[in-house]
Order: sequence, then C-alpha cells, then structure tokens
Amino acid sequence: MKSKLKRIIPAALWRPMSKVYWWWFNRGKHQLHWIVSSQRVGNIRKIEGFRDCHRGERCFIIGNGPSLKRTDLSLLQDEISFGLNRIYLLFDELDFHTTYFVAINTLVIEQCAEDIRQLQLPKFATWRAHKWLAHDPGVCFLDTDYTPPATFSKDMTKRVFEGSTVTYVALQLAFYMGFKDVILIGVDHSFSAKGVPNETVVSQGEDNDHFSSDYFGKGFRWQLPDLEASEVAYRLAKEAFESDGRRILDATIDGKLEVFPKVDYENVVRRK
Repeated sequence: MKSKLKRIIPAALWRPMSKVYWWWFNRGKHQLHWIVSSQRVGNIRKIEGFRDCHRGERCFIIGNGPSLKRTDLSLLQDEISFGLNRIYLLFDELDFHTTYFVAINTLVIEQCAEDIRQLQLPKFATWRAHKWLAHDPGVCFLDTDYTPPATFSKDMTKRVFEGSTVTYVALQLAFYMGFKDVILIGVDHSFSAKGVPNETVVSQGEDNDHFSSDYFGKGFRWQLPDLEASEVAYRLAKEAFESDGRRILDATIDGKLEVFPKVDYENVVRRK
C-alpha cells in the first residue's frame, strides 16, 4: 500500500505528509495522551517531590559499558546512584540496588517491562512507555522527546530532551534533584556495532558493547547509538552544571568521552 501511494502522490506532497505521519506516530499521539491523561496531574506531583531533594550532595550515574567489569562497584554501596536500562542484571551480583532507575528507550522498556516492574526503587521512564508500566506505582513518567531542538531541562515536570542517550536524561534528573557533583562511570562512549545511528537492529549473538553478554543478547531489538548527537547533549549538560556552580566528572575506566573532566574512579569514590 505504501509503495502504491508513493507512486500516485507527487513527491512535493509525499514528503510533508510523511513527516507529519512520523511526527504523529512517534510524538504527537503520545503528547496528546500526556495532555488528556487523568494520571498526568498526579504524576507531575510525584516528580515535583524530587525537586532539590539532594541539594548539595553527590551522586554516581552508572552507564552500561564493558568497563563496568573492571570497576569495583562495591565501593558504591553507600552512595546515591542512578542505574540505566538493564543495569538490574548486576543487582544480584552486587548485593545492592542503585538508588534510582531510568529508562527512556521504548524498545528496551517494551522487551523488559516485566523486569522493570519487579524493581523496588524509584523509577523514571518515558511517557511513551506508559502502556507497559501504567500500573507500576513506582514509576514517574517523563514527557521525553528525542527530536530537536536540543535543550537541557531544569524542570522535569515539563518536556525533556533525550539527547540520544538515557545518560543525558539521568543528568537532567540529577540537576533537578539538586546534586552538586555528578560522577559518570561505565559511560564508555564506544561501540563495536556499526551502522546507521538510531537504526533498529536485531542482535545476532552475544553483546560485546555492554557489561553483560546477555544485555542485548540474541534476538533483542535495539537501536544503534548516535554518539555525535549524544556529545552535543553532553556539552549542554556541562554548560548547565558549570553555570550553576556544579560539575560533572567522568570516572569511566578508559572511556572515550572527552566532554567532561576525567578523574580516577577509586580516588574520587574514596574522597567524600
């Protein structure tokens, strides 16, 4: 049907119609649902409860890169931390949970919804995932958007730019909660998987780009990273933090990200 319509409709009309369709499919219908949902007001109040709740403290945002296998995560047992996407695969091994959990990729949430629902900690997820997590009282839904303009949100009750990486959303949450110092670990910013950024692919075997070979194991649908776009977002985060007298530090072991000041993980974690 699509190919037939494309042959009939002039290109000058097809292109704008296509853009409108994809905007509605990926954004518009979710935005309308957000506006009219009876849960919206209560959800916003839940988010507001986290505003400045950690004013002046520090936290760790834990990425999911292979470098975590060389990072002594037991040192974080008494720290405030954000875990992302499938970080829970490490929880049994660590014998502790992260303080918060963040997931904004709909493919990840769709395929891991049952796992996420089982997590007993405050969770933040994109509103697009509402249909899978609607009845989970532990979730705060964020009105996230992955389309430009690129912005850094200081108010998480309003629209939040995703920046092509869940780490960026976690940074915005950390700012909203009032953290003075944010330390990144496991943000390797390097992938062996190649292809068109944001293209959806199906894993054909073991995952070499995350801390576990089962992270995006065989048959898992996921989107290829857009490292350049995420760097643009990271620079916005750096500017926002530094202009407010705060800072983001990168303690990832052998990480390839060059946006934030590098620090030694064990030195910084032992220094309160």
